[in-house]
Amino acid sequence: MYIFDQLKKLIALYDEILKQPHRTELARELRDEEDLFMLLCFSEMVGVPNPAFYYTLELYPLLIVRFHDWHLRMGLETSPLDGIRCC
Repeated sequence: MYIFDQLKKLIALYDEILKQPHRTELARELRDEEDLFMLLCFSEMVGVPNPAFYYTLELYPLLIVRFHDWHLRMGLETSPLDGIRCC
């Protein structure tokens, strides 16, 4: 048992060492992917046709919570949408 615990710890340490240089890159990619998803979901309100508008409609209550951070990250000082007042 003791050897297996040590081996598990060694494998976990090795995995962390391999992941460390890529953490910021992965975080940036995930943030960019989320930004694109938010843009696609709110594109209908901005005036860009979205064929999946009906299917993304039920996600709006979850996305509105993160909308303020998103529009600030996109460089917009105030909310670009009339229906969503977060600032």
